[in-house]
This record gives sequence, structure tokens and C-alpha cells, in this order.
Amino acid sequence: MEKFREVLNLHLKHRNALGYCLVSLLTAGGERIFSTTVFQCPCSAAWNLPYGLVLLLVPALALFLLGCMLKESNCGVLTGCCSQGCRVGLRKAWVCVNISVSALVTPLIWVSMALLGGTFYECAASGTKLAVRYLCGNSTSSCSAQLPLVPCQQAQAPDVKQLQKELQRELTAQSQIIGWSLIAIVIIVLLIFTSINRCCSPVSYMRLKFWEIYLQQEQQIFKSQATEHATQLAKENVKCFFECSQPQEYKTPSIEDWQKISSLYTFIPKEQYYSNAQIREQKQKNQSSTSQEYAMVPGLGFADSSDMNSTTDL
Repeated sequence: MEKFREVLNLHLKHRNALGYCLVSLLTAGGERIFSTTVFQCPCSAAWNLPYGLVLLLVPALALFLLGCMLKESNCGVLTGCCSQGCRVGLRKAWVCVNISVSALVTPLIWVSMALLGGTFYECAASGTKLAVRYLCGNSTSSCSAQLPLVPCQQAQAPDVKQLQKELQRELTAQSQIIGWSLIAIVIIVLLIFTSINRCCSPVSYMRLKFWEIYLQQEQQIFKSQATEHATQLAKENVKCFFECSQPQEYKTPSIEDWQKISSLYTFIPKEQYYSNAQIREQKQKNQSSTSQEYAMVPGLGFADSSDMNSTTDL
């Protein structure tokens, strides 16, 4: 039992990192299966380039859009936006940047793994005039005509047939260089982005840890209380429907209150407010009409990302 508890605590402590690792493994495995079962280079001078680019980039684009759609923070920004008048400001722009950066993980893994494999690049590059000039050089015209057949190992010309393995190795090497360069660029950009994010934080490290714990607990308690309240309200309404009676009065937050706790987090440097729900309660308690002007602080982006703060029901 103690061992299980240790494993569970480890999972809860590093669930974001473990989640990204699992998604990365699934994406890498999916790319390998896709490249071996679905990808079939047409070996045509007219179709090699568009076919290779489409099968390399379109799945990555689909993964990016899917990642954006599944982000709860994205739902928080967009829900009710049109009916309330959508004004794109610095706050929403920064939240959208965070969403996009997070959603880019899987498509970048897809593209990197595809480039390291070399199959997609080999097909696409063999159909370009640049590859013909670079790989064929001063060879006979048969080289440029049969270079698109190299990925399928169908070249018939003697000079091309002798160079076929060498051309394939060169195209694979180019693809892997691009793939590793992309991985290096992503790691460097991520390191810079994380460093700037931490550096711009207006609060200390330990307060940030406390803040994250508070948000986790608040989300868990909110879900529990919302479930209980919704269940009681539903039971009362169904009971009154069948008994043709008047329902008892249940106190439910107003529309304005729902909008306040659903909006983007407002950072107030002079106060220790860790969520919109806390801000609402403190303002009502103090009867303060002080305007809450937002300070756009990159280091506090997690406060608007409800999907990062959700916890698994135990």
C-alpha cells in the first residue's frame, strides 16, 4: 500500500511531465506506423514534392488544431466571446500564445520524427529542381529524369542505378540534419521562453508553488460542490415535475458572478488573490468598488490555464 501511495504521489507531482512524455511516445509511435503503412511515395516528378509535403505537414497541422481544441483554457477564452463582444487585448493574446506553444508539442514531435526517418523528405526532395541540380550535377539528363524514381528504387538508367544508394543516403542525411536542427531550435526556444517566463514572475518561487496547490484544491472542491449542488437542484426539479408542485428556492450564483469567475485572472500586485473566485468574495466582503486593472505578467500564465490545475478524482 505504501509503495502504491509513493507511485501515486510521484504521478501527481510530475503529472504534466509524464503527460507530455506519454503524448510524445504515442506521437512518435503513430508517426512510425503511419510512415510504414500509409505513406507510399508516388515516385513522380510532378507529385513527389506535394505528396511528401502534404503527408508531412497536414498530420502535424491536424495535431496542432486538435491540441488547441482540447485545451480547457482555450474554451475559457472563447466561450461566450461572440455574445459578449469579443475584444482581443494583450491579456487574451498572451493566453493564446501559451495555448499555441503548448499545442505545438505534438506536431513538432511528428515533424521531427518524420525528418529523422527520412522517408518523407526523400520523397519530397527527389521531385524538386534544386535536388536535381545538387545531386545530379553534370550527370546525363537521365539522372534528372529518373531521380524521382530513387525513393522507390525503380531507377533504370545505369548511371542512376549505380548512384541510387548514394543518393538515398545523401537525402536521408539531409533530412536527419534538418530534423536534429529542428529539435535543437525547439529546445533552445523553450529554454529561453521558460527562463523569461520565470524571470518576469512578480512573486517568489515558494509562493508560486503555494499558488499552484491552492488552484488545484480550489478546482477539486469546486467540482465537488458543483456536482452536489447540481444534483440537488436536478432532483428537486424532477420531483416537482412529477408531483406538480412548486420547487423549493435554491440559491444559485447570478449570471454576473458566473462571468466573473469564468473571465481571465486579474493580477492585483498589492493583494494576495489567487483566483477569480477569491477576488469576487473579497470584493463583496469589503464592498470595494476599486477597478481591477490587469497587469499582464507572463510568469503567472498558469493562473488562466484551468486544464493545468485540474486534478484526477481519487
